[in-house]
Amino acid sequence: MTDLRDMLADARALIECESPSGDRAAVARSAEVVAEVGTGILGVAPERIDGVHLRWRLGPGPSRVLLLGHHDTVWPLGTLDDRPYAVDGGILRGPGCFDMKVGLVMALHAAAGLDGVTLLVTGDEELGSPGSRELIEREARAAEAALVLEASADGGALKCERKGTSLYDVRVIGRAAHAGLEPERGVNATIELARQVLAVSALGGAGTTVTPTVARAGVTTNTVPAEGSFAVDVRVETRAEQERVDRAMRALGAVDPGARVEVTGGRNRPPLDASASDSLYALACRIAVGQGLAEPGRAAVGGASDGNFTAGVGTPTLDGLGAVGGGAHAADEHVVVEHIGPRTALLRALVSHLGAGGS
Repeated sequence: MTDLRDMLADARALIECESPSGDRAAVARSAEVVAEVGTGILGVAPERIDGVHLRWRLGPGPSRVLLLGHHDTVWPLGTLDDRPYAVDGGILRGPGCFDMKVGLVMALHAAAGLDGVTLLVTGDEELGSPGSRELIEREARAAEAALVLEASADGGALKCERKGTSLYDVRVIGRAAHAGLEPERGVNATIELARQVLAVSALGGAGTTVTPTVARAGVTTNTVPAEGSFAVDVRVETRAEQERVDRAMRALGAVDPGARVEVTGGRNRPPLDASASDSLYALACRIAVGQGLAEPGRAAVGGASDGNFTAGVGTPTLDGLGAVGGGAHAADEHVVVEHIGPRTALLRALVSHLGAGGS
């Protein structure tokens, strides 16, 4: 059984190397730390892919199981100064601890000494995995099961369903004019932007959310804005809904005949349907009971992960196998220490069973 003190030391090493997704140099430094920690645990160095992704192949034969995680986080450099790594009262804190550096440590320790396993750690998940999606899907197609070390849902529940995501940028092009001298000569991009925001927000409903988020327009207070844009976050339960929203987004047109609307982006992650997780969840429950643990709960969540990609190519996928805690992407991000050991033991038994060809 892995010593919890070792796991906490490894978690600290990963957490104290900050890795905001948008800072490639920082993520590359984090990849070096993950590689060093992982090599010490697994006894073999990983392949380094595109500078920020890491892949371990364990054992001489083909891999049956894909363990999947990421080491990038949402937190900017300097967050550690305000919220340093700490363990107090059985609670571990630090930027990225819950999402998902403790989960990475769990995966590394669970896989140590096992064969038939590929461990893939990516560095751009929080950006939507633009550079790693093909790699993830390729590895998933070669595996019989994908186990995702994203943090658990409330109470340690496993994530058996995830909504699919689409991401868009809507740009409005108008015409500039002096706001005081001759505003009538302009085409106000801010007004047209407001119309498009309302049209887009009306596309949601029945389990689908279509949310305008970051917006901007104009350059000075005394100029009719000539250009503006806003981002759109879409979450759907089914592929049919994802396609419906996509068609509607691409059909957007300007209300003002002098304006023009351009839509870029599209579908990012397909939904993770419950059918992709059912058999693996049942197996995890049987193993938990055999270890004297309570059966983990199961949850459907709105957030997406790289597990959406593995399920999307037809690979049985179980997500949320990582840390138990809360506060993902929030200031109160934390991990409950007492669950780290039992969850890692459950994960190891699950990997061992699947790697041996069990079901």
